Order: sequence, then structure tokens, then C-alpha cells
Amino acid sequence: MFAPRTTPWPLVALFTAGYLAPYLLPTTVGRLDSDLPLSATQAGAVGSALLLSSAAAGFVLASRVERIGARTLARLGLALALLGYGGAALSTAVPAVVAGAIVGGFGSGTATTVAATLIAGQKDPHRASTAGLLTVSALAGAVYLTVPHLGPGHGLPLAAIALTALAVWPLTGRLPAGVPATPTARHDKARLPHARSGLLLAAAMVCWSLAQNSLWGVSGRIGLEQAHLGEATVGVVFAVALGAGLTGVLAAGALGARLGRAIPIGGGTVLIAVCIALSASATDLGSFAAGEIAWNTLYPVVLSYLIGLAASLDPRGRWAVLVGSASSLGTAAGPLTGSVLSAQAGFPVMGAVLGAGLLVIALPMTAVALHTGGRPLLPGAIRRRGGHPAALVAAATGTPSGAIPEIGAPEQPVVEIPVETPAVPAQRAYDKAGSEVY
Repeated sequence: MFAPRTTPWPLVALFTAGYLAPYLLPTTVGRLDSDLPLSATQAGAVGSALLLSSAAAGFVLASRVERIGARTLARLGLALALLGYGGAALSTAVPAVVAGAIVGGFGSGTATTVAATLIAGQKDPHRASTAGLLTVSALAGAVYLTVPHLGPGHGLPLAAIALTALAVWPLTGRLPAGVPATPTARHDKARLPHARSGLLLAAAMVCWSLAQNSLWGVSGRIGLEQAHLGEATVGVVFAVALGAGLTGVLAAGALGARLGRAIPIGGGTVLIAVCIALSASATDLGSFAAGEIAWNTLYPVVLSYLIGLAASLDPRGRWAVLVGSASSLGTAAGPLTGSVLSAQAGFPVMGAVLGAGLLVIALPMTAVALHTGGRPLLPGAIRRRGGHPAALVAAATGTPSGAIPEIGAPEQPVVEIPVETPAVPAQRAYDKAGSEVY
């Protein structure tokens, strides 16, 4: 019997604290615009500064988690998030709010960096990332449903992020003090494995995230201005879409590695491109709701596989952090890109451009998944197939368990090859002392 796979909940909680700020960006920016003397463009710039600070934390700390220690760095990130977002929530001075958002963004990025590094060292990275996305989606959905009933003010979504960081702090005691290094990692501390694949994936993730957030940044305007819906109706569509996102995350967790990574990443990105084009061209409730709900269902599914793919490139988690930071850069530029495209050419053309871009970048992402991932076996699959020698080789070479690629057919037949050798003369009998008897 095998021990059941357990979910590392302290790690999932840290993942949630780091990812919550980007999930709440639309309401955060909207309330900065309505509550402070900021224009829509200026409020969007504050949100972009938050995300850029988060991305900077990933780039700076990607290779320093082992040196500083995972627990220490996680606590530092949560403290910065608490102080930054909390200070921005309590202040009405624009400079203080901007400074708090930047400090809090760096804290969120630090927490995300530690979470991504530790997820890469898990036996089942996809399971851990799926649980994290499920938790942050549920929490963000609860905030979106609750905050409007608590009154106006820019501080409410910022306070929600700060309180999440405070709630996660006690769980950091269950995180490892450092990141255990595999034998391979100890021999290759200075070199990133799969350099070409990692750089290609990081570049593609910038464009992939930019397309997602370009639509998200103007979705409200599409519903109000082009589909001619009321604000309450648009809010209901978004709430249902977030619930559909939870369904998508659950589906990704149930599917696991059965299809590998190439099909969910490539095929899912193609479907997302269709959803973006549909939502951007919506002129009524039906088409707007269909596009937004379908897109929010597929987006976390593909994202979970992309996180798992990045984690598989390096057991130390450096590519997971760098790819995540590249994604943050695209996310930060998304609202501005969507606003410029929609202002210059209209929402339908914006959707067509973003969809076409996604179709293009689906090719290199799928190629990376095929080249580096193969079809990963679930933990224990090698032993169930009688592959004890393969399991021992994996342990000896530092290959992460549960991530050994399966190339070709699941079962490879054993072929006996006859070898012609001189036959050993038969000996007829032996006495007790071993001497021959003729």
C-alpha cells in the first residue's frame, strides 16, 4: 500500500497570500479611481506599479531562497504585505497609498517566490499549484461578493490582502527553514537547466498574461458600453465567472497528469483565444456572459499546467519563480494594452488581436511542454509497474519523484535477444568434497 498524497496546506496558504493582490486588481484600481483624486489612467498606473514591484521581487530573489531560508523569506514577504497594504488602506494621501502599494507588491512577490520554489520541490507540483489556485480563487470570489456591501472606500480590498497576510503568518512555522537541495542541484548550483526552454516559456508567459489581463482590464467597459448592461448585471456575470473559475481549478486537479501538459496548455490556450474574441465582440447579455464565464473557466486550468511546467524545468524552483515573474510583467502591462487597443480600434478588434496573439504563442508553449515534460507518471506508477530499478536510478540521480517522464507507450515490452555462446560442458556428479566422479 502507498501513503496517500497529502496537500501541503501551509504552502498553499502562502501561495494564496502572494497571489491575492493580482486577483483583486480590478476592484483595487476601481476604488482608487473613485475614492482618491486619481484619474482612471493614474489608478491603473498604481496597479501596474504594484504588479511590477511584485515581479521585481521574483527576479531579485529567484536564486536566493536557499541562501536566505524559505521560512525567513516568507515571513519577510508577509510582513511587507501587511505593512504596505495596511498602510495604504489606512491612508488617504496619494503618495502614501502609492508607496504602500509598491511595498505591499514587493511583499506579495516575495511570498509568491517562496511558494513557487517550494512547489517545485513537491512530489506532485501540479497538485499543490491547483490547490493554491483553488484557494485564491475562492477567497477572491468571497471578497468580490463581500466588499461592495461594506461601503465605499479604497481601503477595503487593500485591507483584505493585508489581513490575509496576517492570517497566514502563523502557518509559516510549518515551512522548512531552507529548501532541500537535490543531488543534481548541488552539482549545478550556478547553471539553470533547460535554459532555452525556460527562456522561451518566460517570454511566452509575458505575452500570455498580457492578453489575459488586457481583456480583464476592460471587461467592465465592454459590458457597460458595448453590451449595454447595467452595473449590477455586469457584477453578477463576474461573480458567476469567478465561480466557474473554481470549477475549472477543480477540473484541473481531477484531470492531473492524465493528458500530460502539452494538450491542456496548447489546446486550452486556443480555446481561451476564442473566448477572448467572443467576449470582446459581445453586444448582449448572452454573448458577454458566455465569453466571460468560459474564459474564467479555462484560464486557471491552463495556468495551473503552466506553473507545473515551469516547476518541472528546475527542481530548485528557479524557473518557476522567473516564469511567474515574467507573467507578472505581462499582467502589469495588460490593462494599459487593453485600454490603448480598445480606444484606437474598438473592443472587437482588440479581441481579435489578442486572440491571434494567443494562437501564435500557443505553439512555443506547447513545444516546451512536449520537449521537456513528456507524459509524467503519477507518484507510485513506476513501482506498480514493477520498475524498482528505475525508481532506484531516479533516487540516485536526484530526479524528483512523480516527475519521471514516460516516453512513448505506457508499457514497453521486454524483448529477449538470443546470444550465441559456447555451451558449458555438463558435469555429471559431485561427491561431498566437491571432487568430480567419473
